[in-house]
Amino acid sequence: MRVLGIETSCDETGVAIYDEEKGLVANQLYTQIALHADYGGVVPELASRDHIRKTAPLIQTALAEANLKPEDIDGIAYTSGPGLVGALLVGSTIARSLAYAWNVPAIGVHHMEGHLLAPMLEDNPPEFPFVALLVSGGHTQLVRVDGVGQYVLLGESIDDAAGEAFDKTAKLLGLDYPGGAALARLAEKGDPKRFTFPRPMTDRPGLDFSFSGLKTFAANTITQAIKEEGELTEQTKADIAYAFQQAVVETLAIKCRRALKETGFKRLVIAGGVSANKQLRHDLAQLMQQLKGEVFYPQPQFCTDNGAMIAYTGFLRLKQGERQSLSIQVKPRWAMTELSAISQN
Repeated sequence: MRVLGIETSCDETGVAIYDEEKGLVANQLYTQIALHADYGGVVPELASRDHIRKTAPLIQTALAEANLKPEDIDGIAYTSGPGLVGALLVGSTIARSLAYAWNVPAIGVHHMEGHLLAPMLEDNPPEFPFVALLVSGGHTQLVRVDGVGQYVLLGESIDDAAGEAFDKTAKLLGLDYPGGAALARLAEKGDPKRFTFPRPMTDRPGLDFSFSGLKTFAANTITQAIKEEGELTEQTKADIAYAFQQAVVETLAIKCRRALKETGFKRLVIAGGVSANKQLRHDLAQLMQQLKGEVFYPQPQFCTDNGAMIAYTGFLRLKQGERQSLSIQVKPRWAMTELSAISQN
Protein backbone atom coordinates (compact mmCIF):
# COMPACT_ATOMS: atom_id res chain seq x y z
CA MET A 1 0.00 0.00 0.00
CA ARG A 2 1.22 3.50 -0.86
CA VAL A 3 -0.28 6.49 0.94
CA LEU A 4 0.05 10.16 0.05
CA GLY A 5 0.13 12.39 3.13
CA ILE A 6 -0.78 16.09 3.20
CA GLU A 7 -0.06 18.38 6.18
CA THR A 8 -1.52 21.93 6.24
CA SER A 9 -2.43 22.53 9.89
CA CYS A 10 -0.51 25.78 10.37
CA ASP A 11 2.33 27.42 8.43
CA GLU A 12 4.11 24.45 6.84
CA THR A 13 2.93 22.68 3.72
CA GLY A 14 4.09 19.07 3.89
CA VAL A 15 3.57 16.32 1.32
CA ALA A 16 5.01 12.82 1.58
CA ILE A 17 4.46 9.30 0.27
CA TYR A 18 4.77 6.24 2.49
CA ASP A 19 5.25 2.84 0.88
CA GLU A 20 4.39 -0.23 2.97
CA GLU A 21 7.38 -2.15 1.58
CA LYS A 22 9.95 0.61 1.04
CA GLY A 23 9.06 3.06 3.80
CA LEU A 24 9.19 6.77 3.11
CA VAL A 25 9.79 7.29 -0.62
CA ALA A 26 9.06 11.02 -0.93
CA ASN A 27 9.08 13.93 1.49
CA GLN A 28 8.50 17.54 0.46
CA LEU A 29 8.15 20.53 2.78
CA TYR A 30 7.56 24.22 2.23
CA THR A 31 7.78 26.60 5.17
CA GLN A 32 6.07 30.00 5.38
CA ILE A 33 8.55 31.53 7.82
CA ALA A 34 9.52 34.37 5.48
CA LEU A 35 5.85 35.14 4.78
CA HIS A 36 4.97 35.63 8.46
CA ALA A 37 8.26 37.07 9.74
CA ASP A 38 7.21 40.72 9.40
CA TYR A 39 4.16 40.04 11.60
CA GLY A 40 6.03 38.18 14.35
CA GLY A 41 3.64 35.24 14.14
CA VAL A 42 1.38 33.23 11.84
CA VAL A 43 -1.38 35.19 10.08
CA PRO A 44 -4.12 32.58 9.46
CA GLU A 45 -5.50 34.10 6.25
CA LEU A 46 -2.06 34.38 4.68
CA ALA A 47 -1.23 30.82 5.75
CA SER A 48 -4.36 29.47 4.05
CA ARG A 49 -3.66 31.33 0.82
CA ASP A 50 -0.10 30.06 0.69
CA HIS A 51 -1.23 26.47 1.24
CA ILE A 52 -3.51 26.91 -1.80
CA ARG A 53 -0.52 27.99 -3.89
CA LYS A 54 1.93 25.34 -2.70
CA THR A 55 0.06 22.07 -2.02
CA ALA A 56 -0.65 20.92 -5.58
CA PRO A 57 2.89 21.64 -6.86
CA LEU A 58 4.35 19.79 -3.86
CA ILE A 59 2.16 16.77 -4.64
CA GLN A 60 3.50 16.73 -8.19
CA THR A 61 7.06 17.02 -6.89
CA ALA A 62 6.53 14.21 -4.39
CA LEU A 63 5.17 11.90 -7.09
CA ALA A 64 8.18 12.69 -9.26
CA GLU A 65 10.59 12.11 -6.35
CA ALA A 66 9.08 8.67 -5.76
CA ASN A 67 8.87 7.96 -9.50
CA LEU A 68 5.17 7.27 -9.15
CA LYS A 69 1.98 8.20 -10.98
CA PRO A 70 -1.42 8.99 -9.46
CA GLU A 71 -2.64 5.49 -10.28
CA ASP A 72 0.14 4.09 -8.05
CA ILE A 73 -1.36 5.74 -4.95
CA ASP A 74 -3.65 3.52 -2.85
CA GLY A 75 -4.87 6.08 -0.32
CA ILE A 76 -4.62 9.69 0.82
CA ALA A 77 -4.14 10.95 4.38
CA TYR A 78 -4.48 14.56 5.40
CA THR A 79 -4.43 16.56 8.63
CA SER A 80 -8.01 17.23 9.69
CA GLY A 81 -7.16 18.77 13.07
CA PRO A 82 -6.29 20.30 15.37
CA GLY A 83 -4.99 23.47 13.74
CA LEU A 84 -6.04 26.66 11.94
CA VAL A 85 -9.44 26.04 10.40
CA GLY A 86 -8.66 27.77 7.08
CA ALA A 87 -5.38 25.95 6.66
CA LEU A 88 -7.00 22.63 7.52
CA LEU A 89 -9.75 23.22 4.96
CA VAL A 90 -7.20 23.69 2.19
CA GLY A 91 -5.53 20.34 2.80
CA SER A 92 -8.85 18.58 3.40
CA THR A 93 -10.42 19.91 0.20
CA ILE A 94 -7.43 18.98 -1.95
CA ALA A 95 -7.15 15.52 -0.39
CA ARG A 96 -10.84 14.74 -0.75
CA SER A 97 -10.90 16.00 -4.34
CA LEU A 98 -7.92 13.85 -5.31
CA ALA A 99 -9.39 10.83 -3.55
CA TYR A 100 -12.56 11.22 -5.61
CA ALA A 101 -10.66 11.78 -8.85
CA TRP A 102 -8.24 8.89 -8.26
CA ASN A 103 -10.93 6.60 -6.81
CA VAL A 104 -8.98 5.84 -3.63
CA PRO A 105 -9.93 6.15 0.06
CA ALA A 106 -8.98 9.23 2.07
CA ILE A 107 -8.68 9.60 5.82
CA GLY A 108 -8.37 12.56 8.13
CA VAL A 109 -5.44 12.27 10.55
CA HIS A 110 -5.05 13.80 14.01
CA HIS A 111 -2.07 16.17 13.87
CA MET A 112 -0.76 15.24 17.31
CA GLU A 113 -1.12 11.51 16.67
CA GLY A 114 1.09 12.14 13.65
CA HIS A 115 3.72 13.75 15.88
CA LEU A 116 3.40 10.97 18.45
CA LEU A 117 4.02 8.28 15.81
CA ALA A 118 6.81 10.13 13.97
CA PRO A 119 9.54 8.18 15.87
CA MET A 120 8.12 5.03 14.24
CA LEU A 121 9.75 6.22 11.01
CA GLU A 122 13.20 5.67 12.53
CA ASP A 123 15.35 2.56 12.16
CA ASN A 124 14.97 1.84 15.89
CA PRO A 125 11.31 2.63 16.67
CA PRO A 126 9.95 2.39 20.22
CA GLU A 127 7.81 -0.55 21.26
CA PHE A 128 4.50 -0.09 23.04
CA PRO A 129 3.75 0.85 25.77
CA PHE A 130 5.49 4.15 26.49
CA VAL A 131 5.00 7.65 27.85
CA ALA A 132 4.95 10.38 25.19
CA LEU A 133 5.83 14.03 25.74
CA LEU A 134 4.26 16.03 22.93
CA VAL A 135 5.80 19.46 23.06
CA SER A 136 5.30 22.08 20.35
CA GLY A 137 4.11 25.62 19.71
CA GLY A 138 0.50 24.65 20.19
CA HIS A 139 0.60 21.72 22.61
CA THR A 140 2.38 20.42 25.68
CA GLN A 141 1.01 17.06 26.76
CA LEU A 142 2.06 13.92 28.58
CA VAL A 143 0.29 10.87 27.20
CA ARG A 144 0.24 7.22 28.21
CA VAL A 145 0.45 5.20 24.99
CA ASP A 146 -0.51 1.52 25.06
CA GLY A 147 -0.89 1.21 21.28
CA VAL A 148 -2.01 3.16 18.22
CA GLY A 149 -5.19 4.94 19.26
CA GLN A 150 -4.85 3.78 22.86
CA TYR A 151 -4.10 7.07 24.59
CA VAL A 152 -4.63 8.36 28.11
CA LEU A 153 -3.93 12.05 28.74
CA LEU A 154 -1.79 12.31 31.88
CA GLY A 155 -1.19 16.06 31.90
CA GLU A 156 -1.16 19.15 29.70
CA SER A 157 -0.47 22.86 29.80
CA ILE A 158 -3.24 24.89 31.40
CA ASP A 159 -2.15 28.01 29.46
CA ASP A 160 0.74 28.56 27.03
CA ALA A 161 2.39 25.58 25.37
CA ALA A 162 6.15 25.33 25.86
CA GLY A 163 6.89 26.27 22.25
CA GLU A 164 4.57 29.26 22.46
CA ALA A 165 6.38 30.43 25.62
CA PHE A 166 9.71 30.07 23.81
CA ASP A 167 8.49 32.21 20.91
CA LYS A 168 6.91 34.88 23.13
CA THR A 169 10.03 35.20 25.29
CA ALA A 170 12.21 35.38 22.19
CA LYS A 171 10.04 38.25 20.96
CA LEU A 172 10.54 40.06 24.28
CA LEU A 173 14.29 39.69 23.72
CA GLY A 174 14.00 41.20 20.25
CA LEU A 175 14.94 38.00 18.42
CA ASP A 176 13.86 37.27 14.86
CA TYR A 177 10.82 35.11 14.08
CA PRO A 178 10.49 32.21 14.65
CA GLY A 179 12.04 32.91 18.00
CA GLY A 180 12.18 29.55 19.75
CA ALA A 181 15.15 28.20 17.81
CA ALA A 182 16.91 31.57 17.98
CA LEU A 183 16.47 31.68 21.76
CA ALA A 184 17.94 28.18 22.08
CA ARG A 185 21.01 29.21 20.08
CA LEU A 186 21.44 32.37 22.13
CA ALA A 187 21.14 30.38 25.37
CA GLU A 188 24.34 28.50 24.49
CA LYS A 189 26.26 31.73 25.23
CA GLY A 190 24.50 32.44 28.53
CA ASP A 191 25.96 32.54 32.03
CA PRO A 192 24.22 29.79 34.04
CA LYS A 193 24.85 31.59 37.34
CA ARG A 194 23.38 35.00 36.61
CA PHE A 195 19.57 34.46 36.60
CA THR A 196 17.32 31.82 38.10
CA PHE A 197 13.78 31.35 36.81
CA PRO A 198 11.03 29.40 38.62
CA ARG A 199 10.03 25.85 37.68
CA PRO A 200 6.24 26.31 37.50
CA MET A 201 3.89 23.76 39.07
CA THR A 202 6.72 21.46 40.15
CA ASP A 203 6.15 22.24 43.84
CA ARG A 204 2.80 20.44 43.81
CA PRO A 205 1.65 16.99 42.73
CA GLY A 206 0.27 16.33 39.28
CA LEU A 207 1.39 16.30 35.67
CA ASP A 208 -0.09 19.53 34.29
CA PHE A 209 2.10 22.39 33.04
CA SER A 210 1.95 26.19 33.10
CA PHE A 211 4.35 28.33 31.10
CA SER A 212 2.66 31.73 30.87
CA GLY A 213 4.18 32.78 34.19
CA LEU A 214 7.69 32.17 32.84
CA LYS A 215 7.02 34.65 30.07
CA THR A 216 5.91 37.22 32.66
CA PHE A 217 8.99 36.47 34.77
CA ALA A 218 11.18 36.98 31.70
CA ALA A 219 9.45 40.29 30.93
CA ASN A 220 10.04 41.53 34.49
CA THR A 221 13.68 40.40 34.36
CA ILE A 222 14.17 42.26 31.08
CA THR A 223 12.57 45.41 32.50
CA GLN A 224 14.82 45.30 35.56
CA ALA A 225 17.93 44.71 33.45
CA ILE A 226 17.11 47.72 31.27
CA LYS A 227 16.72 49.88 34.38
CA GLU A 228 20.13 48.77 35.59
CA GLU A 229 22.01 48.75 32.27
CA GLY A 230 20.19 51.33 30.17
CA GLU A 231 19.65 48.80 27.41
CA LEU A 232 19.95 45.04 27.05
CA THR A 233 23.42 43.90 26.12
CA GLU A 234 23.84 40.77 24.01
CA GLN A 235 25.30 38.99 27.02
CA THR A 236 22.32 39.87 29.18
CA LYS A 237 20.00 38.59 26.46
CA ALA A 238 21.98 35.35 26.38
CA ASP A 239 21.88 35.05 30.18
CA ILE A 240 18.09 35.50 30.23
CA ALA A 241 17.69 33.04 27.35
CA TYR A 242 19.74 30.45 29.23
CA ALA A 243 17.75 30.86 32.45
CA PHE A 244 14.43 30.67 30.60
CA GLN A 245 15.37 27.60 28.58
CA GLN A 246 16.72 25.80 31.62
CA ALA A 247 13.51 26.47 33.53
CA VAL A 248 11.37 25.02 30.73
CA VAL A 249 13.61 22.01 30.18
CA GLU A 250 13.89 21.12 33.87
CA THR A 251 10.13 21.51 34.31
CA LEU A 252 9.50 19.11 31.42
CA ALA A 253 12.06 16.65 32.80
CA ILE A 254 10.52 16.71 36.30
CA LYS A 255 7.06 15.98 34.91
CA CYS A 256 8.40 13.22 32.65
CA ARG A 257 10.02 11.55 35.65
CA ARG A 258 6.69 11.69 37.51
CA ALA A 259 4.79 10.25 34.54
CA LEU A 260 7.22 7.37 34.17
CA LYS A 261 6.97 6.61 37.88
CA GLU A 262 3.18 6.75 37.75
CA THR A 263 2.94 4.37 34.78
CA GLY A 264 5.91 2.17 35.61
CA PHE A 265 7.09 2.46 31.99
CA LYS A 266 10.75 2.52 30.97
CA ARG A 267 10.31 4.06 27.51
CA LEU A 268 9.86 7.78 26.82
CA VAL A 269 8.99 9.26 23.42
CA ILE A 270 9.52 12.97 22.74
CA ALA A 271 7.88 14.54 19.68
CA GLY A 272 6.81 17.93 18.35
CA GLY A 273 8.80 20.99 17.35
CA VAL A 274 10.41 21.58 20.75
CA SER A 275 11.70 17.98 20.78
CA ALA A 276 14.51 19.22 18.51
CA ASN A 277 15.85 21.38 21.36
CA LYS A 278 19.38 20.18 22.18
CA GLN A 279 19.18 20.96 25.91
CA LEU A 280 15.90 19.09 26.26
CA ARG A 281 17.33 16.05 24.50
CA HIS A 282 20.43 16.16 26.69
CA ASP A 283 18.52 16.41 29.96
CA LEU A 284 15.99 13.71 29.07
CA ALA A 285 18.75 11.37 27.90
CA GLN A 286 20.36 11.82 31.31
CA LEU A 287 17.01 11.21 33.02
CA MET A 288 16.44 7.96 31.17
CA GLN A 289 19.99 6.84 31.89
CA GLN A 290 19.34 7.36 35.60
CA LEU A 291 16.07 5.42 35.33
CA LYS A 292 17.72 2.68 33.24
CA GLY A 293 15.22 3.31 30.47
CA GLU A 294 15.18 4.44 26.85
CA VAL A 295 14.26 7.70 25.16
CA PHE A 296 13.17 7.99 21.53
CA TYR A 297 12.98 11.03 19.22
CA PRO A 298 12.11 11.61 15.59
CA GLN A 299 14.98 12.93 13.50
CA PRO A 300 14.98 16.76 13.37
CA GLN A 301 13.19 17.01 10.01
CA PHE A 302 10.24 15.10 11.50
CA CYS A 303 10.05 17.15 14.72
CA THR A 304 8.35 20.09 13.07
CA ASP A 305 5.14 19.73 11.05
CA ASN A 306 5.64 17.44 8.04
CA GLY A 307 3.78 15.25 5.60
CA ALA A 308 5.73 12.10 6.45
CA MET A 309 4.10 11.66 9.85
CA ILE A 310 0.66 12.16 8.28
CA ALA A 311 1.33 9.66 5.48
CA TYR A 312 2.56 7.04 7.97
CA THR A 313 -0.30 7.54 10.43
CA GLY A 314 -2.82 7.47 7.60
CA PHE A 315 -1.25 4.28 6.29
CA LEU A 316 -1.71 2.56 9.66
CA ARG A 317 -5.40 3.47 9.80
CA LEU A 318 -6.17 2.78 6.14
CA LYS A 319 -4.43 -0.61 6.35
CA GLN A 320 -6.62 -1.37 9.37
CA GLY A 321 -9.63 -0.81 7.13
CA GLU A 322 -10.75 2.60 8.38
CA ARG A 323 -12.70 4.55 5.79
CA GLN A 324 -14.43 7.94 5.80
CA SER A 325 -16.94 9.60 3.53
CA LEU A 326 -15.80 12.19 1.01
CA SER A 327 -17.48 15.01 2.94
CA ILE A 328 -15.02 17.72 3.94
CA GLN A 329 -14.76 17.87 7.73
CA VAL A 330 -12.05 19.48 9.84
CA LYS A 331 -11.67 19.73 13.61
CA PRO A 332 -9.73 22.79 14.79
CA ARG A 333 -10.10 21.40 18.33
CA TRP A 334 -9.85 17.65 18.70
CA ALA A 335 -8.89 15.56 21.72
CA MET A 336 -6.54 12.71 20.82
CA THR A 337 -8.29 10.48 23.34
CA GLU A 338 -11.33 10.46 21.00
CA LEU A 339 -9.43 8.38 18.42
CA SER A 340 -10.26 4.74 17.88
CA ALA A 341 -7.72 2.04 18.72
CA ILE A 342 -6.30 -0.15 15.98
CA SER A 343 -4.89 -3.65 16.14
CA GLN A 344 -1.18 -4.00 16.88
CA ASN A 345 -0.92 -7.23 14.88
